[in-house]
Amino acid sequence: MNQKTKVEQPESEHPAETDGVAAPPSSTGSISLKRVKKAEQTGKRGRGRKTVRPPKTIEGAAHPKAHTIPVSLGAMLVTIGVVYGDIGTSPMYVTKALLAGNGGIMSVTEEFVLGALSLVIWTVTLLTTIKYVLVSLKADNSGEGGIFALYSIVRRFGKWLIIPAMLGGSALLADGVLTPAVTITTAVEGLRTIPEMHALIGDNQTNVVIITLAIVCILFAVQRAGTSKIGRAFGPVMTFWFLFLGGVGLISMFAAPQVLLAINPIYGIQFLFSPNNHAGIMILGSCFLATTGAEALYSDMGHVGKGNIYATWPFVKVCLILSYLGQGAWLLANQGNSSLAGIEDLNPFFQMLPDMMRPFGVVLSALAAIIASQALITGAFSLVSEASRLDLMPHLQVFYPAETKGQLYIPLVNKVMWVGCIVVVLLFQSSAHMEAAYGLAITITMLCTTVLLFIYLHSVRKLKFFPFVFVVFFVMLEGFFFGSSLTKFFHGGYFTILLAALIMSIMLCWYAGTAVERRQATLLPVRSYLDQLARLRDDQTYDLVADNLVYLTNGTNTDYLDRDILFSIFDKHPKRARAWWFVNVEVMDDPYTFAYSVENFDTDYIFRVHLFLGYKVNQRVNAYLRQIVQDLSASGELPPQRRDYSVYKRPGNIGSFQFCMLRKTLAPESDIDSRERTAISLKYAIRGFAGSPAQWFGLENSSVFVEYVPLFTKFKSFDKLTRIAPDERP
Repeated sequence: MNQKTKVEQPESEHPAETDGVAAPPSSTGSISLKRVKKAEQTGKRGRGRKTVRPPKTIEGAAHPKAHTIPVSLGAMLVTIGVVYGDIGTSPMYVTKALLAGNGGIMSVTEEFVLGALSLVIWTVTLLTTIKYVLVSLKADNSGEGGIFALYSIVRRFGKWLIIPAMLGGSALLADGVLTPAVTITTAVEGLRTIPEMHALIGDNQTNVVIITLAIVCILFAVQRAGTSKIGRAFGPVMTFWFLFLGGVGLISMFAAPQVLLAINPIYGIQFLFSPNNHAGIMILGSCFLATTGAEALYSDMGHVGKGNIYATWPFVKVCLILSYLGQGAWLLANQGNSSLAGIEDLNPFFQMLPDMMRPFGVVLSALAAIIASQALITGAFSLVSEASRLDLMPHLQVFYPAETKGQLYIPLVNKVMWVGCIVVVLLFQSSAHMEAAYGLAITITMLCTTVLLFIYLHSVRKLKFFPFVFVVFFVMLEGFFFGSSLTKFFHGGYFTILLAALIMSIMLCWYAGTAVERRQATLLPVRSYLDQLARLRDDQTYDLVADNLVYLTNGTNTDYLDRDILFSIFDKHPKRARAWWFVNVEVMDDPYTFAYSVENFDTDYIFRVHLFLGYKVNQRVNAYLRQIVQDLSASGELPPQRRDYSVYKRPGNIGSFQFCMLRKTLAPESDIDSRERTAISLKYAIRGFAGSPAQWFGLENSSVFVEYVPLFTKFKSFDKLTRIAPDERP
């Protein structure tokens, strides 16, 4: 067996938690599970049976949506709307941050403009184009990307790889909280550049905060409805946004065409170490903001297909660079302009727009900011869902409000991000203060992705020299960016570190607690209890609990069951049924594996079911079990179950179902060392906050009952009580 579990040792501790039950039995449409052939699932019968381990991809068992997304104009339009929202809004605040770090408009020189823009252009080129577009997109897991998909590919090469996966995922979730705050605040602040709106809002930042919070609340409130309808407008709006960026930037460049010299990287290197660089190495932290959406290129690969990213990135990059060059040209044309010196948080992006075009630009930037925020929120839902499938976070209640691939809604995550975003806006007030916290989150994720990509290139692709060149170059480069962002720790970066640390601590506690549970697992051979189950089925002195009694188990070994399950059936008042179902859901590395196997132990009343589901497949156990029962009934493996009462004229031949979920508890008397007690206590505290299993998997309308069992049966020794007479007192 692949886990360190105890077998046939009644005095040992209890097995792993078995509270995993699936989502509601919503319609599966034409989706059907492919049954793995018996020869494939078990091999030879007998005592030496191994854990069921199907190949990564079972022929004919793939999820129907697991296909390569072709390159087309429609798909490219969707790609522009879904993938580039975050990086597409960077021009709204990058140049503003660079200008503020250099001392404002009165300190602008040609050396600063050419040097700073050169650093921005080559930051985007090296990190986004080379690392993510040319290298990372090739490291896909059956078309899926992102740091957890990458971890799924390389995790077999070292247990320590869980650390960069957790850390990178935590920082990416922290970035998902910061993005709506900083992008929407920046767009709202742009209202001040319109004289009519400035007269209404004034210089009071409280008004900006109120408008930002109103937009944020509306944005999170509509998540439950899904984004399928508004998503259709993402592509055209963002395409127009990039054309707007490129067009305005190109026109502005005519005022100072020498800004094109910034394409030469020498200007950036010289200015970085120049005494005229007032920000020093901290300037890299502002430059890094231009690549904050680069991780989305990789994470959203499964939604749009790598081919469509390859086809659209050149267009997006050209528009971004033109916007930066246009803002640089405006700075050169207005250097030393005393009339602009009094403007607080001067933003060249809005100031370079003609007065007649500025209201339109502000409205369009607000739409782009909302789209960027929406993409990050949806990405956070997907990230948490994948972390749950990999057992790095508790299972949560998941809704699928649309048929569109990747469209899911997790209420708890939405509420936490909602509150977090409000806290960010109230804490930092202005976008200038948020930017210090913003860049630090994504540098951590990029460093962790670099480490995992090195393992992929070296151990999976078997490349000899390139992986070492890759990891040294990008760790040094991203290390510089991380160091420069870290210098702003006390100006706002502390918030990112605390937020990422909080998310990672949740993952570590869950992971450590699960490890303790697995070490305490005790397995019993099913075949040793077949006679008792047969007698119990026919023993009419006990009431029938249900026609079909279903237990969920984490065990992948067909011939063995958690002791607590058998204890529940026999010892906690015998639970008589016509058939017992022991269902295990195994999350596969392949994102769209979709298969099942059944072992009946040569009976027609005991069924050991293994569901093999990719980590991207919704775990709708009710719906899948319904199909499996129908398959077995049609094949004669499950005998007809008579039903005397029904709302239908012709009752079906399948009886009632009940789900029994076992929940582990930690008794105060358990004999356990303090480290393990802490790990388990923290995990169960997180589990309690996450909600009940019925809520996690949408079983409110199903017949479910819960039994609580102690995780550890070994208790501390106590002195024996002394019996005294009823009329005596000690």
